[in-house]
Amino acid sequence: MTTTSLDTAWSLVESGDPGAAMRELRSVARDLPAAQVAPLVERLAADGGFDDLVEAARALAAKPTHPGALYQYGYACVGRGAAFLAVPALTEALRAADAPPRGLLAKVRGRTDQRLPIIAELAIALEDEERHAEAAGLLRDHDALLRDWPERYLLAYNTLMAGDATAARTAFDRLPAEAGQWQPAADRLRRSLDRAASVAATAQPGDPDPLHHQALRAWHFTLTGGLLTSLSPYGWDAGMTGRYAFLQDSYALCRQGLERLRLILEATGTRPQSVSLLPGRADRALGLAAADLFGLPAQPYRPGTANTVVVAYDLSEADGDLLSLLNERAPGEVLYEHATCWTETPGVTADVCGVLGQTVLAPWEPLGGEPDERTAEELAADIRTADPTPDPGDGETPADPDEALAAFARAVAPRWLTGPRDRCRSAGPVRSSRFA
Repeated sequence: MTTTSLDTAWSLVESGDPGAAMRELRSVARDLPAAQVAPLVERLAADGGFDDLVEAARALAAKPTHPGALYQYGYACVGRGAAFLAVPALTEALRAADAPPRGLLAKVRGRTDQRLPIIAELAIALEDEERHAEAAGLLRDHDALLRDWPERYLLAYNTLMAGDATAARTAFDRLPAEAGQWQPAADRLRRSLDRAASVAATAQPGDPDPLHHQALRAWHFTLTGGLLTSLSPYGWDAGMTGRYAFLQDSYALCRQGLERLRLILEATGTRPQSVSLLPGRADRALGLAAADLFGLPAQPYRPGTANTVVVAYDLSEADGDLLSLLNERAPGEVLYEHATCWTETPGVTADVCGVLGQTVLAPWEPLGGEPDERTAEELAADIRTADPTPDPGDGETPADPDEALAAFARAVAPRWLTGPRDRCRSAGPVRSSRFA
């Protein structure tokens, strides 16, 4: 960080815009020693009521190169959702702890062991920043120090998230079967690795790796267990790789998503007997359109209902109680979400997602226009009658015909609709451009 940038961040804090100050810090956080940034972080933490981070930042400012002060500061930053500030501090802490001891310290045995909590916390900070390859590399470099749980688990997880399913399976298979408090995490990773194996098995001789770095649908299924119906037809060469940064949604795209949901249900032999309606107006509109298009009765969502399609427009709008109910799947229940946020993922992952976007405006909430206040029934009619022909886009996105989606769904069907609807907080190995 340059002094000018730091001065700018201070000015933003003084003017009452802490969010802009944090964005300024994020853009250049690697360029100054953590202790030089700590006074500003202390001020932001004090304004936010984060006493632990206030104390840690103050202690770091007093002891700028002390490994313990750097570690405590990094730990507090991770705990407060500022892993981007933790990474440089913890990197400094590890460098200081790695330095050869001198004088009397050289006689102290076990000093090297103090690196382990720093390594683990730095790996977690890198993971939170979706720098999975760096996290895995850090852990591999210090393998002799690692415990099975959590550090070698973190190695396996970050190796998978970095895009190497084979190495991740090898690392995971080294772990003992009994994971103790880490059992839920181990089970989630095992399910992901099993899905990766099912995707890998779809390859035919001469085909490219089905889990290559731009295989968005394959990695979405591997990491979440959900099927993605549509790829964005814009910005592939600009780094979007099938996701949207901003999307002004349309009735046509809503209809297209439902048609592709129908395609997946047919390809996998899934035979729902009803459509379950969630309480939101957008959810209800999409659900009513689905019921009409599929020729199924519509009913209010009731937990435990078997053989039904639960339809949501955007699960980020659902309350926590509803998401808790949706985490566990009833037999034959399929959860469909039309617009899934990929940067701030909802608490549960839908079994089928229509599109992945960072910011999505519904058709009835146009950018710069008056919102459409019509009833869910009226909105459903517009969805039902819209033209589902895919947008041709900019001509740079690889073709994604119906048969490609159907073939993928058929191939992975035995691993689909199994296990809970785990949340995946990372975009994984397929990177896409995003707003800051």
